[in-house]
This record gives sequence, structure tokens and C-alpha cells, in this order.
Amino acid sequence: MMFFMLLLEVIWILAAFGGQHWTYEGPHGQHHWPASYPECGSNAQSPINIQTDSVTFDPELPPLQPHGYDQPGTKPLELHNNGHTVQLSLPPTLYLEGLPRKYVAVQLHLHWGQKGFPRGSEHQINSEATAAELHIVHYDSDSYDSLSEAAQRPQGLAVLGILIEVGETKNPAYEHILSHLHEIRYKGQNTSVLPFSLRELLPPMLAQFFRYNGSLTTPPCYQSVLWTVFHRRAQISMAQLEKLQETLFSTEESSKLLVQNYRAPQPLNQRKVFASFIQAESAYTTGEMLSLGMGILVGCLCLLLAVYFIARKIRKKMLGNQKSVVFTSAQVSEA
Repeated sequence: MMFFMLLLEVIWILAAFGGQHWTYEGPHGQHHWPASYPECGSNAQSPINIQTDSVTFDPELPPLQPHGYDQPGTKPLELHNNGHTVQLSLPPTLYLEGLPRKYVAVQLHLHWGQKGFPRGSEHQINSEATAAELHIVHYDSDSYDSLSEAAQRPQGLAVLGILIEVGETKNPAYEHILSHLHEIRYKGQNTSVLPFSLRELLPPMLAQFFRYNGSLTTPPCYQSVLWTVFHRRAQISMAQLEKLQETLFSTEESSKLLVQNYRAPQPLNQRKVFASFIQAESAYTTGEMLSLGMGILVGCLCLLLAVYFIARKIRKKMLGNQKSVVFTSAQVSEA
């Protein structure tokens, strides 16, 4: 019975998030979503650009504790191409503690850009996007009987946001998903994935995160999400990112690649963003820090060169003085 209820919830969320009437670009793109889905134009939408100099440190935010993530059971997990993203269904044995109520997992999915462009995440930190972003969706099982009911209520959903950047090595946990993409190239296709430790998809340090009230980042854009965006990032290799960017199609035939499936940051308006940690203050952006570092390096090299030439000049002068002393001594001896 529990599995049947979960299946109904998955069908509902696929219908809500995978409909035919919206896209990320074009005449049905995100700028036109409010016309068909009015809540997409409301004032508490997601994603957002998190400005770290404006967040509020909250020392009472409890640490987030994912349960069952390292042991998701023995049954295969369903991987699905819904035309908007790749989505992995999760068993209800996965849940979160450290939030106001118990939130049970339903699914996870990814957002990414396209080959040759660095941006692909939905959330940004200090106006900087990363290559991709993972979302893990949960619903409040203490207060509501179903996902469909919770999705339309304040804080009915809790979503974990994991920013993904490119590293030097392949990430084995993400490979459990990415290695199956060729089996679901076209919209509507499904495949099975053997259970694996979902905890490895998360960043290494869960204690540092941002928290705010927002919305689903796709239509119908219900403003029911308690967001947790981790400060630390996960890493995948460039080859893994390109597999994500080049394998899937948003249609039932190979006519349109599934790329750039991210929503632009939305206005924060009067909302507050809380942080579980005190971030080291920095007056510079990453680009400015790189420029500053290069400037310091060039300055050090110039200083070393200046010291080298001064030392040569002093040494040459000292040698000249020594020769002069020797010459004078020789003259005195002859006299």
C-alpha cells in the first residue's frame, strides 16, 4: 500500500512538473510562466541570488540530519526523463531531521547549462553560478498525508540545494545516475538504477547552509518550499558534466537537446536569508581576488628582481673596493 501511494505521488508530481505547456525558453519560456501559472509571478519565488553580506546568522539553526541516505534499501530506483530534467524517485525510508517537522524524500533531479558555458545552477552565491545543481525534494509527512496536499501549503515541502562545480576527478556517486543517461535519452523513457549511498551526493560538510522560504523553481511555482542551500559544493568531472549536457533530449525524438534547464534568480523582496555559520568577510569577488593575487605575485617578482640587481651592484662595488685596497697596499710596499 505504501508503495502504491508513493507511485501515485510520483505520478502527480510528474504531471505538475513535466507538463507540455511550459519550457525554459521561447514563447512558453520562464518569462511567460505567470500567464499560465499565476503563482510564478508572486513575491516569494525561487531560486535566488544569495548575497552573503546580507544574510542573517542564526546560531539556533539545528544541524541537518539526513536519515536513510546511506542505505536506501534493496529495491531498484526509477530514473526518468520527463522532458525537463532527469529525475530519480526515492523511497519513503529517506527523511530529514533538523527541520521544524519530519520531511520524507520523494525525488531528486538536476539542473544544468550547455556545453561551453560555465553556468548551469539555479541558485547563485554573490552573483556566481556553478556548473549544475542538484535538488532533493521532501514533503512534510507529520502534517500532510500526501505530497500533492503538502505542495500547496506553507513549508509543506523541503528541498535541499547542492551546487555542483567541476573538479579534477570523477565522482562515483553521481556516476550511479549519469552512467544510465543513455538509457533514457528521450522524453518519457525510464530505467532502473541499483540503490546506492545517496549521502555521497551531498557536500562533505552539512553544517554550513543557507535557509529561506521560497518556491518550486518550475511551474506551478507553489510558494511552499523551505529551502536549504549548502555552502559547500559537490564536484563532478568535466567528462561527467558533458555527459549531462549532451545525452538527453527534451522531446520524444532527437530534435532538441535537454540543456539550460535552469530558472533565473528571482527577487528576494522582503524575505530574509539565514545562515547556519558565520562566513569570513571578504570585500572582494572571486575575480577581484584572482586579480589581487596576480598583482601580489607580480609585485613579489619585481621586488626579488630589484633585490637581485641591488645585491649585484653592492657586490660589484665591494669587489671594486677590495681591488683598490690591494692596489694601494702594493704601492706602499714598493715605496
